[in-house]
Amino acid sequence: MGRLCSTRYERQARQRGWLRIAGLDEAGRGSLFGPVVAAAVILNPRRRIVGLDDSKKLSAARRTELAERIRAHALAWAVAEIDAARIDAWNIYQASRQAMRAALEKLSITPDYLLLDAMSLDVPLEQKPLIHGDARSISIAAASILAKTARDTRMAEFDSEFPQYGLAHNKGYGTPDHLEALRV
Repeated sequence: MGRLCSTRYERQARQRGWLRIAGLDEAGRGSLFGPVVAAAVILNPRRRIVGLDDSKKLSAARRTELAERIRAHALAWAVAEIDAARIDAWNIYQASRQAMRAALEKLSITPDYLLLDAMSLDVPLEQKPLIHGDARSISIAAASILAKTARDTRMAEFDSEFPQYGLAHNKGYGTPDHLEALRV
């Protein structure tokens, strides 16, 4: 099977008259520790960034390299996070939606169309949720990469504060070493 991540959904939106297409995604939804981080990205349709794909499919070094290129060449981008206390108060699904909405509100350009990874937002904008959107749409993939790199940076900061949990390595996910550290 060929590469799935493409400009297909962005092209379809442009053919329907939308011009400022934002991709949105989050990172940290399955984690046991730390914030959920969301990003919104409006890519420049005239500036191709080679290699955009679901952040989970990319090495940390490749994500970092692509994140720099996204920040340098996107028309607009923003990152927002929702902390663990608010995740516990709302639930992870609602916290993820709030993080996406916060990232959307921080964009320097107001989008007119949204591509989202498997959810929709209560905002008055045309939107298309895509299952596995981070592997299918370059805009969502770009948001996935920014959200993941921003969250990984936060987890490295938390690691210096809580070294016993190995957060720089496991990023707060339920790996065997993290679960063992929680039992101690």
